[in-house]
Amino acid sequence: MPAENSDNQSSSDYSNEQLRIISEHPCYDPKAQHKFGRMHLAVAPKCNIQCKYCIRDYDCVNECRPGVTSEVLTPQQALEKTKRVLKDFPNIKVIAIAGPGDPLANDETFETFKLIKEEIPDVIICMSTNGLALPDRIDDMLDAGVQTLTVTVNAVDPEIQKQICDHVIYNGKVYKGKEAAELLINNQLEGIKAAIDAGIVIKVNTVLVPDVNDGHVVEIAKRMNEMGVFIMNIMPLIPQAEFADWRVPTDEERKAAQAACEPFVSQMRHCRQCRSDAYGLLGQDLSQMSEERRNMVKLQTLRNTKSKSDEDTDDEN
Repeated sequence: MPAENSDNQSSSDYSNEQLRIISEHPCYDPKAQHKFGRMHLAVAPKCNIQCKYCIRDYDCVNECRPGVTSEVLTPQQALEKTKRVLKDFPNIKVIAIAGPGDPLANDETFETFKLIKEEIPDVIICMSTNGLALPDRIDDMLDAGVQTLTVTVNAVDPEIQKQICDHVIYNGKVYKGKEAAELLINNQLEGIKAAIDAGIVIKVNTVLVPDVNDGHVVEIAKRMNEMGVFIMNIMPLIPQAEFADWRVPTDEERKAAQAACEPFVSQMRHCRQCRSDAYGLLGQDLSQMSEERRNMVKLQTLRNTKSKSDEDTDDEN
């Protein structure tokens, strides 16, 4: 059973099926991170916004951060890879699409999820998005079987948001400045409400940018609390792109931000800021391991799975 969310969000607010999903999702329940893995499928290269801290890199190895991948897969390639990986690592419960662009800006996202849902119905379907297209694609998400959703919300004040996002592209038009910020925030909030109303469990990611939104994160947490968001992940800025010369928030600053937000939304404190093609346990990205090391993890995983199966059989007898 996952820990109760803070304030008015508790286990009683969720169905038994939602609680099961939460308990098997390594990002949503800290206890799950040591038992269950996740797999990111890099099928979504296009993005509809440009954040000032974001660089999307393809054919990228030996770098662990969101937005990078060694290759971009087709939906069919993603399905075949998923089947191979799950055969070797049956402790992976979550199949997710988190980039390297925005999943909602790529039809391949929904094609991939539908293929997986047809052939591997027992996995948890998860997605990460900036939320710009969320109100428009909520029905597509539900058709594709999305059960958990992460939305990156860096501000609920357009004056702050416009300092973080350079521009957005919506319905074929480019928006900049405060107009872009207002559009993005409005769509995020509308989309989060629609997703929660539809039974999707929501995590919010917030990139902590010193001297920009560090004094604003509590306002984000308060708004997310009002909407019924399950958990919030405050992530430290990785300086790059326009923010290449920006300072990284200290561990103390991040912990202080989490503590300030905790009364309103439960805090995820075990994030690893994963690549778009990461798979395995959190902190154990098999995509970045040598074949020899992967085989060692595979053997241990299969042993653990067999041991757990034997224990369950004994309990039944």
